[in-house]
Amino acid sequence: MGHLTAAERVCNTSPMPSTGSDGSPPLVARRAKLSSSSESQARRSEDSSPESMPRPKLLASAAAKKPILAPPAPRDIPTHLVNYIPKDQINMEKYTNNFKGDKVLGWQFNAPLKWDKVIQISLLHFVAVVCLFTYPLERLKVLTVIWSLFMGGVAGFGVTAGAHRFWTHRSYKANTLLRSLLMISYSVAGQNTLYDWVRDHRVHHKFSETDADPHNANRGFFFSHVGWLMMLKHPDVLRRGRQIDMTDIVADPVVQFHQKYFLLLKMLFCFVLPTMVPVYCWNEDWYQAFVQQCLFRYVFSLNFTWSVNSAAHLWGSRPYDKRIMPSENIYVSIVSMGEGWHNYHHVFPWDYKAAELGDYKVNFTTMVLDMFQRLGWAWGMKQPSKELVRRTLEKYGDGSHQSQQGDAAASTTGENGGTQMCGHVHYAEVPDPELEYDAESSSTESAKLDENENESERQKKKKLAA
Repeated sequence: MGHLTAAERVCNTSPMPSTGSDGSPPLVARRAKLSSSSESQARRSEDSSPESMPRPKLLASAAAKKPILAPPAPRDIPTHLVNYIPKDQINMEKYTNNFKGDKVLGWQFNAPLKWDKVIQISLLHFVAVVCLFTYPLERLKVLTVIWSLFMGGVAGFGVTAGAHRFWTHRSYKANTLLRSLLMISYSVAGQNTLYDWVRDHRVHHKFSETDADPHNANRGFFFSHVGWLMMLKHPDVLRRGRQIDMTDIVADPVVQFHQKYFLLLKMLFCFVLPTMVPVYCWNEDWYQAFVQQCLFRYVFSLNFTWSVNSAAHLWGSRPYDKRIMPSENIYVSIVSMGEGWHNYHHVFPWDYKAAELGDYKVNFTTMVLDMFQRLGWAWGMKQPSKELVRRTLEKYGDGSHQSQQGDAAASTTGENGGTQMCGHVHYAEVPDPELEYDAESSSTESAKLDENENESERQKKKKLAA
């Protein structure tokens, strides 16, 4: 968005520490412009795959002292990411050929089912519901309830402030201590590895509501909520996922530690320690502690996160861009600690607040992040200028923004009324001003505020004024 100055595109009010004092990896320019025209053509092609196989590496043999050719990585997978991709997803051609929906009891599914996940998720929810209705309320302890709420908040903060706003969108910077705290908090949530979470969410933003979206809301509420975890991913999701730049994630030592000890961290911080604390600190029964932590708190935490992918994409207003499905949903914001202002977030995904709101009433995550900013653990908090937000919502919003309440009639006619909502087409987001973009990831012709169009509008207004 070259027509906007740096000051106009982003307002950064937090102090910057001296170089090298944070301990965090440098910000990698994701989706950076390619240096040569041939590489640009490769990125703009359908599969973005190199024309030739990568040159095999030479390995020195200690015994024969002769170079040995190492097997090359698959052509569409960067060498440093091979270890992060499941073996059954390495061969895309074989995966695509076997991608045929299962038919169960007359129901035809669009994708093969992952029966292990179907059983695990279904059984977890079934047991949680049974224990909820049979829970002995006479033995309920207030301290255990408070502890469950606290651990639920820790888990939510790890997902919202850590996996989402920090690692996925790089909306602020954090020192090693805060990044470690975010990693531990995310482990309390008991979800996928950080690498998988970030990759899937970056693909979701870049190809929202298309076949390349892991939880495409066009496939219905159940699929976007939890069904996508029970099925094999659409081939477009895998193909596009391999094009996402994940070098900043792979280079982060905190993420590397989480990837290496993922199962241990998940079991320890999500299940074992939260269950042991009530038992040894205030003599809670093992059964009560287990049920509240490993069932109630865990199931609620999962569904609160999933609701952002489902409910916040289907129900609510669209004051910033009515062409896209993500919506402003206050109920999702309450249960997800501020992630329900989703229409704004999909327009300005690099805003550390994930909302335009200036208070903390329904954005608890922002309040905690601001606290860490005051401590000096977080800085570089990105947010767009008020002018950029205003121009965007006036052009593409549905007229429901509080600043337009007095002009509701005008919002349905004229220039704003000509923009129709279309959930099956992905519109470009307002680019992060700190990153460079190639033609595929951010075409200024399809961005929110096109340079030529805005300049033309300004000239028209000047002529009318004259």
